[in-house]
Amino acid sequence: MTAELVRGQNHTLPQTRLEIRVSAGSPVVAGATLGDENGTVRGVEWIAHPGAHRLPGLEVSRQAAAGHRLAVDLEALPDEVHRVTVLLALPTGAGGPTRFGATAAPFVAVTGLDGTEIATFTLTGLDAESAVSALELYRRQGAWKVRAVGQGYAAGLAEMLADQGLAGAAELAASIQEAVARSLARSVAPPPPRTPEGDRVRHASGPSDAHPPTAPQPQPTAHPPTVHQPTAPQSATHPPSASQPQPTAHPSTAPQPTASQPQPTAHPPTGTDPGTQTAPAAPTAAGPINYAHPRRQHAAPPPPPPAAPSAEPGQAPQPVAGDATGWSMDERLYNQIWGMFEDLARSAAAYRSAVDFAESRMGQELDRSLSDPRNRIGGTGDRAREEARAKRDELIARAREVLDRDLAQLAAEAAVVEPALPAAYAGWDNPVWHAHRIPMELPMALRIGDLHLPERTDLRIPLLVRLPLERGIWVDSGRTASEAAALMDTDRLRRLAMETAVLHAARLLAVYPPGEFSVHVIDPAGSAAGSLAPLVDAGVLAGPPAAGPGGVASVLAHLTRRVDLVQMAVRAGAADALPPDLDTGEQLLVVNDFPHGFDDRAVTQLRYLADEGPSVGVHLLMVADREDASAYGPVLDPLWRSLLRITPVADNHLADPWVGHAWTYEPPATPPGSRVLEQVLAAVTAARRAAGR
Repeated sequence: MTAELVRGQNHTLPQTRLEIRVSAGSPVVAGATLGDENGTVRGVEWIAHPGAHRLPGLEVSRQAAAGHRLAVDLEALPDEVHRVTVLLALPTGAGGPTRFGATAAPFVAVTGLDGTEIATFTLTGLDAESAVSALELYRRQGAWKVRAVGQGYAAGLAEMLADQGLAGAAELAASIQEAVARSLARSVAPPPPRTPEGDRVRHASGPSDAHPPTAPQPQPTAHPPTVHQPTAPQSATHPPSASQPQPTAHPSTAPQPTASQPQPTAHPPTGTDPGTQTAPAAPTAAGPINYAHPRRQHAAPPPPPPAAPSAEPGQAPQPVAGDATGWSMDERLYNQIWGMFEDLARSAAAYRSAVDFAESRMGQELDRSLSDPRNRIGGTGDRAREEARAKRDELIARAREVLDRDLAQLAAEAAVVEPALPAAYAGWDNPVWHAHRIPMELPMALRIGDLHLPERTDLRIPLLVRLPLERGIWVDSGRTASEAAALMDTDRLRRLAMETAVLHAARLLAVYPPGEFSVHVIDPAGSAAGSLAPLVDAGVLAGPPAAGPGGVASVLAHLTRRVDLVQMAVRAGAADALPPDLDTGEQLLVVNDFPHGFDDRAVTQLRYLADEGPSVGVHLLMVADREDASAYGPVLDPLWRSLLRITPVADNHLADPWVGHAWTYEPPATPPGSRVLEQVLAAVTAARRAAGR
């Protein structure tokens, strides 16, 4: 039976191999400190944090996330360790909340390796604190116990570490936040949170395990405007795969919607509702300018399609496309893809944890058996080794069986989902592009590549980003980006990087309504003329690619002026006061070979666009090698961190927002010999002419 703790309460731990699971309303940094019999942390080597995530008997996540799993093996801790304290802190400079009182109360659960909850604790009553000691595991008279602490610190991580007796606490706190900031460019941002009504239909092994979707209620919201307020990234809370038990979600962990983030009740990875919209509302001083489409329908969302019956009784239902709840088929497919993404992440995490446990257990059994000199003589030692290896192999085989079952189910689901995807979610080889027509409404999301794990490389998960873009994209053209890049000729790699950027720009043009998206290009030396030819020949650019310092300055000044004017209009609630020549549609700036052709003023303007542009519809797509900008030193670090880094070749650098796996990213590519790109751009041109743009 689970013990629900309150501050100061303790509970005996029945086992020594544990997981500590953290669920928070916004991304948090999770760490742990080791303390001696007096609770003192003797040095930085006694602290597990994102910059040094593993200690003997202890492992924490390497990035900030709304959900964490900390692995603890109390028997593997050094003998002088008598206390393990779990720490939570809000990341600095990430655009999220700066105090725990502004987000949902964190929820912490101590579980066994099978997911069975031993003790839980909800950290209520926090306000100005930005760091908190959540709970501690401590040794008392040879037995381990857990105590709910909930001690918050308004001065943050440095004050909390100093309170545990650590010398140099401020320096270590700064290095931890720096390690978290470095991970931002490699982290896939999760979709906005969902409500309990949005649970994805699970394909469980038995009829009793299947959860029917909750019928959504009509809840129209305003159309996501072209000029929108930025919101802090939130975490998805999709249910994990059936193979991996999870702690019960605590009501207090459900993030609350903010005024700037519309929340449909149908299925929450959606921050806005693509299927039901109201007429455009007049802008107010407190809200953004609304460019809602006037023909948005008000019909209630249809229920998701039922799962197909299984061929034989007792078998799992066959997967279907759009099995998640949502307002429209596009929304249901979006939610389903994110559910598959999380299921694969957690299934692989369960398998890897089981393998680590099997290896650790074998080592411990061998140590105990061979520590006696008598067991090293004759065949006793050989038998001990064989028995330990046999147990390890059995545990790994059982874990692999569960993983294979989950992978087979996900592969079957992917096989029916991929052909059903709309153009915005589909790969370039999907036939849907050959019949694509430029839409009159903005889709929910955009596919920017595929992700896969080494456990099954042919199982690809589409990487979707929400529209309008909430952060810019950086296509890394450096040779040190990955092993494949290091083996490639520099010129070819730069050409591939620019071709990747062109594919992203073309896809954005193809999924936005006519005239509501413009693309500007900065190519200071004209080195990308060949890659840009499809966009130039189709006449879909806002103007010729800008070359030379003068062209760079002109484009940056134009877009900076737009950001300034729209921000002033939003703050003043005076959308009618915008100049008549101002293009109120979304703008994309493609920058090639940065920082060539950029002076200090241009660099400052680019950083300004990266920081302030997304909130008012100006987005950045950079093609650059970070080493080329090394002369600027750390002044450009905030720029790189604000962008989502992708590569023109396969690279395992992106991390999921749930367990932090390193996923292999596959960039988009058109089929060899295909003219799908030219056809799509021709459709964009024709739609603009028809609309008089």
